[in-house]
Amino acid sequence: MRPRFLADHNLNELIIDWLFRDEPAAEFVRVREVGLAQASDDQILAYAADASMIVVTNDVNTMIGFATERMGSGQSFAGLIVVRRRQPLRKVVESLQLIWAATEAEEWPGRIEFIPF
Repeated sequence: MRPRFLADHNLNELIIDWLFRDEPAAEFVRVREVGLAQASDDQILAYAADASMIVVTNDVNTMIGFATERMGSGQSFAGLIVVRRRQPLRKVVESLQLIWAATEAEEWPGRIEFIPF
């Protein structure tokens, strides 16, 4: 199964728009679209784990900490992709396209990756 993505609060919306333009079949949902507009990072990770969605974020300050806490306590998460700030958006989108096209969702649980590669 192809990876499915969940964008957290602070992800640049252009990344999602450009990915859809290039890969219209990709599934990329914003947290506000699933009722999580005011949710904490831990709640977002829990929702994403239940929905088998990889969280995509710019938040290097707290999201990574919550993900590692979940791992340490035996709770799962479906994967975390951290978008490096101040990167050309085209490189970020290309990295997400590569993840979507060349990996399987089953490869992502418990992983934390930084993009662009």
